Amino acid sequence: MSFNAYPDSEILPQSKFLSERKELFELPIKARYFIQKHVEKSDSNILYLNDPIALFSVNSSTFSCLVSQLRLNDYPYCDQFLSAANQSLSIGGLLIGSVETYTNRKIQIKSKYPAFLGNLAYNWDSVLHRFIPKMPITGRIYRMAYKGKSNLMSEVEALGRIYASGFEMIDQQEIGDRLYFVAKKIINPSKNAHPTFWPIVRLKRIGIGGKEFAVYKLRTMYPYSEYLQDMVYQKNNLSEGGKFKDDFRISSLGRFLRKFWLDEIPMVWNLIKGEIKIVGVRPLSKQYFNLYNGELKEKRIQFKPGLIPPYYADMPNTLEEIMESEMRYLEAYSKSPVYTDLSYFFKILKNILFKGARSR
Repeated sequence: MSFNAYPDSEILPQSKFLSERKELFELPIKARYFIQKHVEKSDSNILYLNDPIALFSVNSSTFSCLVSQLRLNDYPYCDQFLSAANQSLSIGGLLIGSVETYTNRKIQIKSKYPAFLGNLAYNWDSVLHRFIPKMPITGRIYRMAYKGKSNLMSEVEALGRIYASGFEMIDQQEIGDRLYFVAKKIINPSKNAHPTFWPIVRLKRIGIGGKEFAVYKLRTMYPYSEYLQDMVYQKNNLSEGGKFKDDFRISSLGRFLRKFWLDEIPMVWNLIKGEIKIVGVRPLSKQYFNLYNGELKEKRIQFKPGLIPPYYADMPNTLEEIMESEMRYLEAYSKSPVYTDLSYFFKILKNILFKGARSR
């Protein structure tokens, strides 16, 4: 019988899988079937987890499937748990679990109260469980008070943590007050997974000589977004302006900051340090840089990147047009640096003031 054949009000028929795991009967019926349909694809070497520290005492690395009956929010050290899960699975092994996201929490709280009280309750809950845990000092106090549990995260953060831990998402579904997921182990965990939650972020970018350096920006994306860059590109490709299309990693505040270039204010520090100049090609991430053709890559790394990119002078739309725009600028700059930057600066200023040019 198909997964959707059993409404929530019906009793789930007994099966070998479910009768062996009585704890799963505490989950919604749709969640049990979501788990079962993936477990049945694995062999018998399956480990069920209902204790936040149980996995750390497991030495085997040959499990084909791990089923976490706890939410990711319930693990005091979520990243360590995901890393241990990776090490306990063989390549291609499945991690099945769930997480309570901001959206899940919002729906749950507002359903309990009238509109006005629901907003008040949600705002207070956001301060307590979203912002306080992310700050260095208050975060320590929070973890002591809640013993590391009840730490909320966005869907982006949850997915980013999973990808940073060497997994690839193969299925996910909103059921009840959780987002259930199935992730497949593809590589070992990233050794450089140290994202921050501060409003100012340091992002690795390709600079002069092809060397990576850190640019400073106001946060416009949820934490751990950088680990989802390949996934977003593969799913959504690029939109006009060369940006990732329908990028769900950007927060509502982030979209506003980007529209008016406010997120780039901290890059003035990069300017002061001499890592960038006022006008120049935008410093790119390694993933985005690799989308460019070889000739432009070689040309780009001969010069410092800039705070104000040249394509605002001619406003190209596609990635190909952006590359053509940057090549024209770089070729002109190599012949006459001062004149080229002054010329582009005033063209860009004109487009911003009189043609309404905005960041895209």
